[in-house]
Amino acid sequence: MLMAEHSYTVTTNRQAYHDYFVDETIEAGIALRGTEVKSIRGGRVNLRGAYAHIRNGEVWIEGMHIAEYEQGTYLNHEPTRTRKLLLHRREIDRLIGRVQAKGQTLVPLKLYFHENRVKVELGLCRGKKLYDKREAIAERESQRELARITKQHMRG
Repeated sequence: MLMAEHSYTVTTNRQAYHDYFVDETIEAGIALRGTEVKSIRGGRVNLRGAYAHIRNGEVWIEGMHIAEYEQGTYLNHEPTRTRKLLLHRREIDRLIGRVQAKGQTLVPLKLYFHENRVKVELGLCRGKKLYDKREAIAERESQRELARITKQHMRG
């Protein structure tokens, strides 16, 4: 008997897609405290401005804000603490090579639950220049305009 895959997205870092070209994505686990998991289940998390870096052969995520759990006690977590990402050694070594050689950045793109475990989708990204951002906005607007014209044409 096949089991249904249980996963749902909690939050997406839309700003990252605006500021960076995403070359590759990697799934990583994240070391959390109990109150953090409860806050994430409630959707009280923000990835905007968050980034990951490699320190002493380990990957850490900074700037991710998980709101304090409202029913928490004095054991509640600090909202913006640095959290460790859980990856295999091979994956970490490959990331070290990519980040150092090509000057890419590790940016968290998505936070989601996969079979009751919190996962982070990390993107290996290159920064966009201002003209790239303008180009992307113009492309999106032209697609919207085309969809609007097509819709009007189909109606009548």
